[in-house]
Amino acid sequence: MDDVLEPQTFRITRADLVRYAGASGDFNPIHWSDRIATGVGLPGVIAHGMFTMALVGRAVTAWAGAADAVREFSVRFARPVPVPDTDEGTEVVVTAKVKEVTEDGDTRLALTATCNGDKVLSLAQALVRKR
Repeated sequence: MDDVLEPQTFRITRADLVRYAGASGDFNPIHWSDRIATGVGLPGVIAHGMFTMALVGRAVTAWAGAADAVREFSVRFARPVPVPDTDEGTEVVVTAKVKEVTEDGDTRLALTATCNGDKVLSLAQALVRKR
C-alpha cells in the first residue's frame, strides 16, 4: 500500500515568526531573540511548534483537496525548527505515505516533516475523507 504523495516544501523566515506571533498571541522570546533562545539551551530562534504543525496541516489539506476532508490530524513534536536570521530562513519538507484505506474508503496518511534532514515531528498522521 505505501503510496508516496508528492513532497511539499515550506520556507520559514523570521518575518513569518513575527506574523505568526501576532496572529497567535505567542510572543515567547525563544521565537524572536537569539540571546534568550540560546540562553535556554536552544540552537537559536525556533519556529512555534503550532506554526510547524499548521504547515503540515496545510500540506494535508492540499493533498486532501479541501480542508473539510481532513477528519483527523495529530502530531508529536520531536525537535525544534531553528530559523536563522537570514533572508532565506529555513525549509520544512513534508512528505506522506498512504498507510491504509479504511472500510469506509477514507485514507490514513503517515506524515513526516523534516528540517535540514532532521525529523521534527513524530507519530504524525492524518485521516482524510474519501473523495
